[in-house]
Amino acid sequence: MSIITRAKNILLTPAAEWGVISMETESPGSLLGKYVLPMSLIPAIATFIGWGVIGVNVGFVRIGSIEWGLTKGITSFVSSILTYYVCTYIVDALAPSFGSEKNIGRSAQLVGYSSTASWVAGIFMILPGLSILSILGLYGIYLFYLGIPVMKKTPEDKHIGYLLVTALVVIVVFIVIAMILTSIVYAIMGNPYALGGLNDMRWR
Repeated sequence: MSIITRAKNILLTPAAEWGVISMETESPGSLLGKYVLPMSLIPAIATFIGWGVIGVNVGFVRIGSIEWGLTKGITSFVSSILTYYVCTYIVDALAPSFGSEKNIGRSAQLVGYSSTASWVAGIFMILPGLSILSILGLYGIYLFYLGIPVMKKTPEDKHIGYLLVTALVVIVVFIVIAMILTSIVYAIMGNPYALGGLNDMRWR
């Protein structure tokens, strides 16, 4: 199945698609190569174009530069990959606490495919002014909820608990990873917010 078909199906007919996915066998590594990496490029490339080519107006100042776009694009891409891996292992580790099946491959599928909404919504980063619309990626929480009983064999009375704990962990992990990566990238390429750092502010 192509990436486009899988992404379309998981977004439009998630209940049926989780059933199809449950018949497939994956590992964190195999899913990374065939799905996670390509999908993670969507917000990364959109972010690069948005901040590196198009830019954004803040008052009378135009903010944007290739360096700024690279900084944000690289941070987006790497954080997507790290978040996928860390959350996969956390979801799997939490499984027994919610009467669920401990299976790292299933956990990878659950985390990877439910992240589709977030990656697709990342296309709005191509226009910084519309980046707020990336909040549509929260649809992924619903995808995760639908996938829990299919992929992890979670008892019905524990669905909500598993979802809430996992969602909280994912949010914290994403924020921490983003902060660490931003610090590392800024140390290497310079801080685009610093005055004179990357010559990214231009008067209109």
